[in-house]
Amino acid sequence: MELKINYQYSYFIHPFVIKETKYQKYLLKILKDKRFELKVFQKSKDLNLYQYFLPKISQFLFSSFSHSKMKLDKLQELPEDTKSAILSKYPCTIFEYNLKEDIQGKTDERGVFFKIQKINLICFNTGICFFVMKTNLEDTKEFADLLNFNYKFREINSESHNLNNYDKIYLQTSTFSDVNKLNEFIKDITGSDIETVKLDIDTQKFLTYSYVCIDQSAWNQENEFEKIQYYFNKYANFLPADNSADITEEVTTFSKWKYANIGITKQGVALFASSTDINNFTTLPEEFETIYFYTYILNLYKKIYLKKLEKEFSNNQNLKEARKKFIDFTKNLWIQEVTENEVGSNINFKLNKVFELDRLYYEIKTKYDILYKNLNIEKYTKSTIVIAGVLVALLIFNILNYINMIK
Repeated sequence: MELKINYQYSYFIHPFVIKETKYQKYLLKILKDKRFELKVFQKSKDLNLYQYFLPKISQFLFSSFSHSKMKLDKLQELPEDTKSAILSKYPCTIFEYNLKEDIQGKTDERGVFFKIQKINLICFNTGICFFVMKTNLEDTKEFADLLNFNYKFREINSESHNLNNYDKIYLQTSTFSDVNKLNEFIKDITGSDIETVKLDIDTQKFLTYSYVCIDQSAWNQENEFEKIQYYFNKYANFLPADNSADITEEVTTFSKWKYANIGITKQGVALFASSTDINNFTTLPEEFETIYFYTYILNLYKKIYLKKLEKEFSNNQNLKEARKKFIDFTKNLWIQEVTENEVGSNINFKLNKVFELDRLYYEIKTKYDILYKNLNIEKYTKSTIVIAGVLVALLIFNILNYINMIK
């Protein structure tokens, strides 16, 4: 069976880490780059995000929701160095790349055309950032083309740029003349990968966040999902169309809908839907790239930040500061509910499970408890020594006084 596409898009995400001491300087660099604009979230135009996330998480991700228009206007008018100092205090700052035109591209000799429609930069003031690109295919309805594109495009950041048996990806735009120019742009924006590699983050492949709505002829009341589940598994694992090997990585699935399934792996998230339900090419695609997308980013952030904290505890780097960060993370993010939305809560739970966030958190908590206990013992020992010293000094003083009295 050859599946046909009704609607699709894919996001490619590159995590990178900036030293916290250099974060404000990094924001200043982006603010000075006139190709980027500060993304401002407002209740009037981003109502779905505002209503979906609970207040503390909303404030963490989108600080501008709590600002008046006057305050936002004043912020935009400030000198760049002042603005960078202010933004560096916000938990999260998001920039949009000003695309004068969609970046046109083509894959292989068959000429499957695609567009890069959006480039965003999501920056957290802990130095954890995400470079994000949105793409979609043009002039093709073949599901196989989407499989091959996702498989190939997620590797364009690889130094070896090994696309296996596939021809290269070509870009056709004045913005980036070829893939190498796009790679140079990404490296210029993300900088050195030293801090990223330290946290054992894969810098060679993009994480992938993809949506597809297939034609209803393949999945409807007469044709059950089980008949095409093989294609879903391949899609959720971001494998090429001609892959015949067994799919070994387990896909964590979630479905609240009759004709849509979400597959989650450590490589990314894929939503596979049928046009049998009209919502699957109207409402659901918009929700998937807004509220559920930022739920994904939030969990990615938690995973990387926990790895960052774990490294600081393991290396005994400024333990007092590391303890404070862990307490703040627990209070401001870990114990906070993300949303009251039932679907969103379930997706958040599944992401937590795939990323093994509970394991990471409690491993760090164990180290924190041991270090805190040892520090308390150390403080108690030092206090005991000081008190003993004072008592000995007083005893000697009293003995000397007594000797003087009996002379």
